[in-house]
Amino acid sequence: MLVIGISGTELTAQERDWLQNDAVAGVILFTRNFASRQQVVELCAAIRAAAPRPQLICVDQEGGRVQRFRDGYSALPSLEGFGALYAQNPEAALKLAEEHAWLMASEVRASGVDLSFAPVVDLARGNRAIGDRAFSADPQVVAAFTGAYIRGMHSVGMAATLKHFPGHGTVLEDTHFDDAVDPRSLEVLRKEDLVPFVAGIEAGADAVMLAHVTYPAVAPEAAGYSPRWINEILRQEMGFRGVVFSDDIGMAAAFSAGGVKARIDDHLDAGCDVVLVCAPKLVEESLRAMEGRKSNTAALLGLMGRGGLGWDGLLADARYGDAQSRLPANAGSVA
Repeated sequence: MLVIGISGTELTAQERDWLQNDAVAGVILFTRNFASRQQVVELCAAIRAAAPRPQLICVDQEGGRVQRFRDGYSALPSLEGFGALYAQNPEAALKLAEEHAWLMASEVRASGVDLSFAPVVDLARGNRAIGDRAFSADPQVVAAFTGAYIRGMHSVGMAATLKHFPGHGTVLEDTHFDDAVDPRSLEVLRKEDLVPFVAGIEAGADAVMLAHVTYPAVAPEAAGYSPRWINEILRQEMGFRGVVFSDDIGMAAAFSAGGVKARIDDHLDAGCDVVLVCAPKLVEESLRAMEGRKSNTAALLGLMGRGGLGWDGLLADARYGDAQSRLPANAGSVA
């Protein structure tokens, strides 16, 4: 199955045609798809009306520098500040992170979007792409935040997605632009980067997003299309039963698998459930690559948003204003 990107703030005729394809299970939205709260609501409704089957509508609304919807939405702080607060007051930090999750998920659900790909559970160990998106360098601290963040998301009816498995935080390279190779052994990864993923699975995480990082001491191919990582370690050893997403196949590190068809084939054949095709220019070729494959889009029904107040209900909720006041741009302090 594919989750695809679209070009602008309204559906084009070509994009409506794409939504008729059985391989398309959902749409991921970016800043280019955003103009206002009402426009996002209308775009989501148009996507659902245009498709002959349910569509999973997604976004990356983590906070900090990765927040696609801004005007009319809370200025969510990055996760890094929660880790700093944890060193002073662990209980307050965990409560505030749960409130961050509640606020983020409430606004996203009020907009008609099913889920934000969150939380980031990578370790804060210097990766160029992760940076302040991570809670902490300490695996046990990140594990504690993972559970709190999942609780906050689930309380609003939003599925939680752990990313980027099995850990993107320690390598230096940004996989959007470069190949990334992590030489550490599986034994070391189990004691470090995998700890928050174990905690997240135990807390009921619904999905996992894979990293375009290669761990040659564990498997020869990048984790995103590695049967060893997906089937043997994530599913069999760690017991994960949810949905497995690739990261965007348009990222530079995904090119190691070859052309678009090779990337899609390798990810799906390795056990990945859904491939992200974020760039509209890659969608046509991706749909051709899916010809002859059976897609079970019903497998994503469990990730569809549940409940949600809508914007009128959310704005009238006393907790909404309270949560906004307690989450300053820098989460290093509690209001």
